[in-house]
Amino acid sequence: MTKAELVSAVAKGAGITKKQADAALKSAISAIAGSLKKGERVAIPGFGIFTVRKRAARKGRNPRTGAVINIPARKVVTFRPAKDLRESIK
Repeated sequence: MTKAELVSAVAKGAGITKKQADAALKSAISAIAGSLKKGERVAIPGFGIFTVRKRAARKGRNPRTGAVINIPARKVVTFRPAKDLRESIK
């Protein structure tokens, strides 16, 4: 599903215009991203939980040359689906 398809589905489901649905979607994504940037957990009941985790620095290999490279530590966003979402996909 593309963003345009999601906007259309939200507009149809909520009975609002596509412009309003696009604004609402952008606002929701911005709020989620802002909370994750602060390191906060975002829980959406029935959908899932977004969290930020730290990955430690590690050594890796360049697949082309085989040379050892250092991969720096970084933060990654993880998603754990809610039970309702997992069951609806089965």
